[in-house]
Amino acid sequence: MRLAGAAGTVAWIDASSGASGDMLLGALVDAGVPLEVIRDAVDAVTPEPVELRAEPATRNGFAATRCLVRVADSATERSWADVRRLVEDSSLDPAVLDVALEVFGRIAEAEAAVHGVAVDDVHFHEVGALDSIADVVGVAAGFVHLGLDWLVCSPVALGGGTVRIAHGAVGVPAPAVVELLRGLPSYGGPVDLELTTPTGAALLAVLADEFGPQPPMAVDTVGVGAGGRDPAGHANVVRLVVGEAVDTDANPAAEQRTEEALVIEANVDDLDPRLWPDVIAALLDAGASDAWLTPILMKKGRPAHTLHVLVAADADAADAVRREVFRQTSTIGVREQTFAKVALDREFVAVEVDGHRVAVKLARLDGELMNVQPEYADVRAAARATGRPVKDVLAEAAAHAREATS
Repeated sequence: MRLAGAAGTVAWIDASSGASGDMLLGALVDAGVPLEVIRDAVDAVTPEPVELRAEPATRNGFAATRCLVRVADSATERSWADVRRLVEDSSLDPAVLDVALEVFGRIAEAEAAVHGVAVDDVHFHEVGALDSIADVVGVAAGFVHLGLDWLVCSPVALGGGTVRIAHGAVGVPAPAVVELLRGLPSYGGPVDLELTTPTGAALLAVLADEFGPQPPMAVDTVGVGAGGRDPAGHANVVRLVVGEAVDTDANPAAEQRTEEALVIEANVDDLDPRLWPDVIAALLDAGASDAWLTPILMKKGRPAHTLHVLVAADADAADAVRREVFRQTSTIGVREQTFAKVALDREFVAVEVDGHRVAVKLARLDGELMNVQPEYADVRAAARATGRPVKDVLAEAAAHAREATS
């Protein structure tokens, strides 16, 4: 799905409360996709009857649609080869088939990485069940039906706490979710529940053309899909906003953003230097937009470092970062300055290098592409998998991104 200009049907997924297969199904139905479209695709794949039903629901006071997938109890465990055979031997529309195979393939690769086995040896547990197969195929059919030219997804909320899977209790996000969203924007919270499932993560990773805020668009329909739980104080929903793209040249959001930012600094001469990488990581986790060190020479020739931390000039954000500076370092005071920060518009796209997915960050000024930067972790993973030099994969990923956005 590539948008060639200002015209076209675009959509935005609000995943600030996470995503799962059934939540995305509910959002699609709520946005106007006929349930029959989804049901026909599911029936074409599943070897046993699967019941699909859509019904109104509310989550923390917000109206939504809940899509229920019902299957008979079964202990059948399917491998990646079993699932691939079900999909390939079906009568699915070729576009739906391609999306479904890529989603399941991504899940197989993630599970293989997590468990240290070959992809062909992966056995699906939860995802191999008929209800999860129905979720993937149904969502694929729903988005193909919408005929989108471009799909954007917000950064993905993952939740927190623990969740029980086939291998026992694990922390949230589950290991497969972390793998599936590698190189894509995500964050923990806002509640201690599993908000994004492996199925939901794989669907977002495959379907979204980029990640970021809602694009310039004239909204036509909004679909809200409900999750199975209704926790107090949190709307467990995913939103799907569909409309027509508008001319970004006339949209102020396409220009660089000028923001007020705060720089917090401290000179530190008595901290074990081995701690600095953890200090910087903690500051970024606390909300800093950047943090860095400058080597300095203090009085009496003492070697030291100046810690610089950039954070939005917001009282709550600054307080959180300032507190972390005192917690993580030995300083007993900081100095602060306010600056005007000019930031280019940024977006994420995904490209493939030798069959391996690489996320790429793009930066634009007045709509003109200024910078293309592949995510290094993805580049390194692709280089290791293919045996190619990292520099070659880096250059090819950047070239593919420029071609896709030209």
